[in-house]
Amino acid sequence: MGIHWQELIVILLIVLVLFGPKRLPEIGSSLGRSIHGFRNSLNGLDASKADQPSTVVAASEVAPAAVPAPVEVVATHDAPANPTAH
Repeated sequence: MGIHWQELIVILLIVLVLFGPKRLPEIGSSLGRSIHGFRNSLNGLDASKADQPSTVVAASEVAPAAVPAPVEVVATHDAPANPTAH
């Protein structure tokens, strides 16, 4: 379906009347930056990190993951299996 060119012209005329011709370039650039940031966030990129080169970390530089200590489980048979049944 989408927006037809006639509808787009009407929308642009309404924006022109509301904001005036002096603010249209500012609004356009702001809208462009917003769309660019939104697309980057959808792709999982941060706009500030997109321009920086990525660094590769060697496996020897990565700290080992913490391993939980083993826990000894001791079962006692002193308690009845079903405490409500006597």
